[in-house]
Amino acid sequence: MKVVAYTRVSTDKQAEEGLGLDVQRDAIRAWAKSVGHKVVEWTSDEGVSGSNGLDERTGLLDAFSTISTGRAKGLVIYRLDRLARDLIVQEQLLAELWRMGAVVYSTSAAESGYLLDDPDDPSRRLIRQVLGAVSEYERSMIRLRLRSGRARKASTGGFAYGAPPYGYRAEHGELVEAPDEQEAVSLARSLHAEGASLRFIASELSARGHRPRRSHRWHPEVVRHLLSR
Repeated sequence: MKVVAYTRVSTDKQAEEGLGLDVQRDAIRAWAKSVGHKVVEWTSDEGVSGSNGLDERTGLLDAFSTISTGRAKGLVIYRLDRLARDLIVQEQLLAELWRMGAVVYSTSAAESGYLLDDPDDPSRRLIRQVLGAVSEYERSMIRLRLRSGRARKASTGGFAYGAPPYGYRAEHGELVEAPDEQEAVSLARSLHAEGASLRFIASELSARGHRPRRSHRWHPEVVRHLLSR
Protein backbone atom coordinates (compact mmCIF):
# COMPACT_ATOMS: atom_id res chain seq x y z
CA MET A 1 0.00 0.00 0.00
CA LYS A 2 1.12 3.55 -0.72
CA VAL A 3 1.17 5.65 2.44
CA VAL A 4 2.10 9.18 3.45
CA ALA A 5 4.29 9.55 6.53
CA TYR A 6 3.56 12.30 9.05
CA THR A 7 5.97 13.40 11.78
CA ARG A 8 5.64 16.13 14.40
CA VAL A 9 7.53 17.71 17.24
CA SER A 10 5.77 20.17 19.48
CA THR A 11 6.60 23.35 21.33
CA ASP A 12 6.75 21.11 24.40
CA LYS A 13 9.63 19.15 22.84
CA GLN A 14 12.20 20.45 25.32
CA ALA A 15 10.28 18.74 28.11
CA GLU A 16 10.18 15.40 26.28
CA GLU A 17 12.85 12.93 25.19
CA GLY A 18 13.28 10.55 22.29
CA LEU A 19 10.66 11.97 19.94
CA GLY A 20 12.86 13.93 17.53
CA LEU A 21 12.00 13.97 13.84
CA ASP A 22 14.97 11.74 12.97
CA VAL A 23 13.83 9.12 15.48
CA GLN A 24 10.33 9.16 14.02
CA ARG A 25 11.55 8.93 10.42
CA ASP A 26 13.89 6.03 11.17
CA ALA A 27 11.09 4.13 12.90
CA ILE A 28 8.70 4.74 10.00
CA ARG A 29 11.28 3.59 7.43
CA ALA A 30 11.89 0.40 9.42
CA TRP A 31 8.13 -0.19 9.77
CA ALA A 32 7.48 0.33 6.05
CA LYS A 33 10.24 -2.10 5.14
CA SER A 34 8.97 -4.74 7.56
CA VAL A 35 5.35 -4.63 6.35
CA GLY A 36 6.02 -3.97 2.67
CA HIS A 37 4.26 -0.62 2.38
CA LYS A 38 5.69 2.24 0.30
CA VAL A 39 6.06 5.77 1.70
CA VAL A 40 5.26 8.06 -1.23
CA GLU A 41 5.46 11.34 0.66
CA TRP A 42 6.90 12.71 3.91
CA THR A 43 5.17 15.57 5.69
CA SER A 44 6.10 17.24 8.96
CA ASP A 45 5.04 19.87 11.47
CA GLU A 46 7.89 21.29 13.53
CA GLY A 47 7.22 23.20 16.73
CA VAL A 48 3.46 22.65 16.53
CA SER A 49 1.39 21.48 19.48
CA GLY A 50 -0.52 18.23 19.16
CA SER A 51 -3.60 20.00 20.51
CA ASN A 52 -3.83 22.12 17.35
CA GLY A 53 -6.26 21.28 14.60
CA LEU A 54 -5.62 21.30 10.87
CA ASP A 55 -5.68 25.10 10.57
CA GLU A 56 -2.20 25.38 12.15
CA ARG A 57 -0.64 22.19 10.85
CA THR A 58 0.42 22.60 7.24
CA GLY A 59 2.28 19.30 7.23
CA LEU A 60 -0.83 17.39 8.27
CA LEU A 61 -2.87 19.35 5.73
CA ASP A 62 -0.43 18.22 3.05
CA ALA A 63 -0.84 14.62 4.21
CA PHE A 64 -4.63 14.89 4.05
CA SER A 65 -4.37 16.41 0.57
CA THR A 66 -2.20 13.53 -0.66
CA ILE A 67 -4.75 11.04 0.63
CA SER A 68 -7.77 12.93 -0.71
CA THR A 69 -6.32 12.94 -4.23
CA GLY A 70 -5.73 9.20 -4.12
CA ARG A 71 -1.93 9.35 -4.27
CA ALA A 72 -1.82 7.44 -0.98
CA LYS A 73 -4.25 5.10 0.71
CA GLY A 74 -2.94 5.35 4.26
CA LEU A 75 -1.22 7.53 6.84
CA VAL A 76 1.60 6.28 9.05
CA ILE A 77 2.69 7.96 12.28
CA TYR A 78 5.38 7.12 14.81
CA ARG A 79 2.92 7.07 17.69
CA LEU A 80 -0.69 8.14 18.11
CA ASP A 81 0.36 11.17 20.14
CA ARG A 82 2.22 12.51 17.08
CA LEU A 83 -1.16 12.81 15.38
CA ALA A 84 -2.77 14.55 18.36
CA ARG A 85 -2.33 15.14 22.08
CA ASP A 86 -5.92 16.15 22.59
CA LEU A 87 -8.57 13.43 22.71
CA ILE A 88 -11.21 15.36 20.77
CA VAL A 89 -8.74 16.43 18.07
CA GLN A 90 -7.46 12.85 17.86
CA GLU A 91 -10.91 11.41 17.24
CA GLN A 92 -11.86 14.17 14.77
CA LEU A 93 -8.72 13.61 12.70
CA LEU A 94 -9.16 9.85 12.69
CA ALA A 95 -12.81 10.20 11.68
CA GLU A 96 -11.87 12.46 8.77
CA LEU A 97 -9.18 10.06 7.59
CA TRP A 98 -11.58 7.14 7.75
CA ARG A 99 -14.18 9.18 5.87
CA MET A 100 -11.65 9.53 3.04
CA GLY A 101 -11.17 5.77 3.06
CA ALA A 102 -7.67 5.95 4.53
CA VAL A 103 -6.05 3.41 6.81
CA VAL A 104 -4.09 4.82 9.76
CA TYR A 105 -0.96 3.02 10.92
CA SER A 106 1.35 3.44 13.90
CA THR A 107 4.87 2.07 14.10
CA SER A 108 3.89 0.86 17.58
CA ALA A 109 2.49 -2.64 17.33
CA ALA A 110 0.69 -2.04 20.64
CA GLU A 111 -1.31 0.82 19.08
CA SER A 112 -1.97 -0.56 15.60
CA GLY A 113 -4.88 -2.74 16.63
CA TYR A 114 -6.82 0.22 18.01
CA LEU A 115 -6.61 2.57 15.03
CA LEU A 116 -9.71 1.22 13.34
CA ASP A 117 -13.11 0.89 14.98
CA ASP A 118 -14.83 -2.48 14.96
CA PRO A 119 -18.57 -2.66 15.86
CA ASP A 120 -17.98 -6.22 17.06
CA ASP A 121 -15.18 -5.13 19.38
CA PRO A 122 -16.00 -1.79 21.10
CA SER A 123 -12.99 -2.23 23.36
CA ARG A 124 -10.83 -0.98 20.45
CA ARG A 125 -12.31 2.48 20.62
CA LEU A 126 -12.24 2.47 24.42
CA ILE A 127 -8.55 1.61 24.60
CA ARG A 128 -7.64 4.14 21.88
CA GLN A 129 -9.54 6.88 23.67
CA VAL A 130 -7.90 5.96 26.98
CA LEU A 131 -4.52 6.30 25.25
CA GLY A 132 -5.63 9.68 23.90
CA ALA A 133 -6.80 10.83 27.32
CA VAL A 134 -3.47 9.81 28.89
CA SER A 135 -1.60 11.70 26.19
CA GLU A 136 -3.75 14.77 26.80
CA TYR A 137 -3.03 14.53 30.54
CA GLU A 138 0.71 14.29 29.89
CA ARG A 139 0.55 17.36 27.65
CA SER A 140 -1.32 19.25 30.35
CA MET A 141 1.34 18.40 32.92
CA ILE A 142 4.11 19.54 30.57
CA ARG A 143 2.26 22.79 29.94
CA LEU A 144 1.82 23.28 33.70
CA ARG A 145 5.56 22.92 34.27
CA LEU A 146 6.36 25.27 31.41
CA ARG A 147 3.78 27.80 32.60
CA SER A 148 5.27 27.78 36.08
CA GLY A 149 8.73 28.35 34.64
CA ARG A 150 7.51 31.18 32.45
CA ALA A 151 5.72 32.80 35.35
CA ARG A 152 8.96 32.81 37.31
CA LYS A 153 10.76 34.36 34.36
CA ALA A 154 8.04 36.96 33.83
CA SER A 155 8.23 37.94 37.49
CA THR A 156 11.66 39.34 36.75
CA GLY A 157 10.29 41.32 33.80
CA GLY A 158 10.12 40.73 30.06
CA PHE A 159 8.35 38.51 27.56
CA ALA A 160 8.24 34.90 28.67
CA TYR A 161 5.18 33.27 27.14
CA GLY A 162 6.15 31.07 24.25
CA ALA A 163 6.86 31.92 20.65
CA PRO A 164 6.06 35.53 19.71
CA PRO A 165 3.17 35.95 17.28
CA TYR A 166 3.98 36.15 13.58
CA GLY A 167 5.23 39.66 12.86
CA TYR A 168 7.20 39.96 16.09
CA ARG A 169 10.32 38.57 17.74
CA ALA A 170 11.61 38.62 21.29
CA GLU A 171 14.72 40.65 22.02
CA HIS A 172 16.10 40.97 25.54
CA GLY A 173 12.76 39.97 26.98
CA GLU A 174 10.74 42.46 24.91
CA LEU A 175 8.56 42.04 21.82
CA VAL A 176 9.77 43.99 18.79
CA GLU A 177 8.48 44.06 15.23
CA ALA A 178 10.08 41.72 12.69
CA PRO A 179 10.20 43.86 9.50
CA ASP A 180 9.97 41.01 6.96
CA GLU A 181 7.07 39.36 8.78
CA GLN A 182 5.30 42.69 9.28
CA GLU A 183 5.53 43.21 5.53
CA ALA A 184 3.88 39.82 4.97
CA VAL A 185 1.12 40.62 7.47
CA SER A 186 0.45 43.99 5.81
CA LEU A 187 0.32 42.40 2.37
CA ALA A 188 -2.09 39.70 3.54
CA ARG A 189 -4.40 42.22 5.17
CA SER A 190 -4.29 44.51 2.14
CA LEU A 191 -5.16 41.70 -0.26
CA HIS A 192 -7.89 40.47 2.07
CA ALA A 193 -9.42 43.97 2.20
CA GLU A 194 -9.48 43.98 -1.61
CA GLY A 195 -11.50 40.77 -1.59
CA ALA A 196 -8.75 38.31 -2.51
CA SER A 197 -9.32 34.67 -1.59
CA LEU A 198 -7.25 32.94 1.07
CA ARG A 199 -5.74 30.70 -1.60
CA PHE A 200 -4.71 33.70 -3.71
CA ILE A 201 -3.20 35.44 -0.68
CA ALA A 202 -1.23 32.29 0.19
CA SER A 203 0.07 32.06 -3.36
CA GLU A 204 1.00 35.74 -3.47
CA LEU A 205 2.86 35.60 -0.15
CA SER A 206 4.91 32.66 -1.39
CA ALA A 207 5.53 34.31 -4.78
CA ARG A 208 6.93 37.41 -3.07
CA GLY A 209 9.35 35.40 -1.00
CA HIS A 210 7.54 35.51 2.35
CA ARG A 211 7.58 32.30 4.37
CA PRO A 212 5.58 31.09 7.36
CA ARG A 213 7.65 30.05 10.34
CA ARG A 214 6.88 26.36 10.38
CA SER A 215 6.57 25.42 6.74
CA HIS A 216 8.14 26.01 3.36
CA ARG A 217 4.93 27.48 1.92
CA TRP A 218 1.71 29.21 2.88
CA HIS A 219 -1.58 27.35 3.13
CA PRO A 220 -5.02 29.03 2.99
CA GLU A 221 -5.84 27.89 6.54
CA VAL A 222 -2.59 29.36 7.83
CA VAL A 223 -3.49 32.65 6.14
CA ARG A 224 -6.91 32.52 7.78
CA HIS A 225 -5.28 32.12 11.17
CA LEU A 226 -2.89 34.99 10.47
CA LEU A 227 -5.73 37.32 9.50
CA SER A 228 -7.78 36.38 12.55
CA ARG A 229 -5.11 37.59 14.97
